[in-house]
Amino acid sequence: MKAGRPPVWPRRQLIDGIRFRTGVPWRDVPVEYGPWGRIYDMFRRWQRNGTWHRILTHLQSLADAGGAIVWDLSVDSTVCRAHQHAAGPGSRATCGRNRLGGVHRTW
Repeated sequence: MKAGRPPVWPRRQLIDGIRFRTGVPWRDVPVEYGPWGRIYDMFRRWQRNGTWHRILTHLQSLADAGGAIVWDLSVDSTVCRAHQHAAGPGSRATCGRNRLGGVHRTW
């Protein structure tokens, strides 16, 4: 048994609060899951130390071993268009008023 104060909010309850949070702001998580700040702190701590990644990897390996995941991938790049501004500067980019830094005036 660990020394120190016992946790006020059970870990399972906080994880349920994290799961509930999908699609809503942290402050809108219902109070029955625990205080939103405590839920967020646990989420960030586990995110930083890689716990969520390990959980996902483990669950994926279990699902893959059970044949529940099909690893087919299809990539279609026929409609991969760039925005018009991605083409670079236009032909007038070297004139004084189009340079970065503002308008250059000689009076």
